[in-house]
Amino acid sequence: MTSKRLFILALLLCLCAQAPAVEKLSLYALFKGKAILMVDGKRRVLSEQETSPEGVTLIRTDTETEVAEVEIQGQREILKLGVVSGSAASGSSLASTVLWADPSGHFFATGSINGIAVTFLVDTGATSIAMNSVAAARIGLDYTSLGKQGLATTASGVVPVYYVKLNTVKVGGIALHNIDAGVIEGPYPTDILLGMSFLGRLNMKREGNKMELMRRY
Repeated sequence: MTSKRLFILALLLCLCAQAPAVEKLSLYALFKGKAILMVDGKRRVLSEQETSPEGVTLIRTDTETEVAEVEIQGQREILKLGVVSGSAASGSSLASTVLWADPSGHFFATGSINGIAVTFLVDTGATSIAMNSVAAARIGLDYTSLGKQGLATTASGVVPVYYVKLNTVKVGGIALHNIDAGVIEGPYPTDILLGMSFLGRLNMKREGNKMELMRRY
């Protein structure tokens, strides 16, 4: 067999070995150094740094905050117990994400801001995405230089807020660009709020403890 044929055969084997895109991913149970994931309806028990047949690698677990960090096709996501991360299949013209309420009735969503993995708290009462200054620093937002300053009332009193534009916000398989956000100096809000600057550009459907976010086309 010629070297050219060997190269083509190796390339085909490599392509065949690639895992298909994961469409639904959720954190089913969490332990120290180990997690049980539901990957496209299949139960996978993974230890840290172990990869499932679908190509999902468990990076780390945190039993205190009830989250697990995973890597899928080179991108990292934070999964929270009770949250389903859904994405559109490759080449699909539709994208939707299904969220499930936690025991307190709140909806959390895994996603990213400017490529940095985050967990959102869905808040339809917030006019825009909102986060505290610690979260903004972790994401790498230069909000004091690029943002427009104002004031906001929090549990700690009146504090400075900086209004910024986020390049890309992703939740599940839905990615939107040029999204309004506010960065509040101090520790509040404790969660990154997914407000209407993102949600208002989607179709939302809620049935009991289930919420579906659908991209508009």
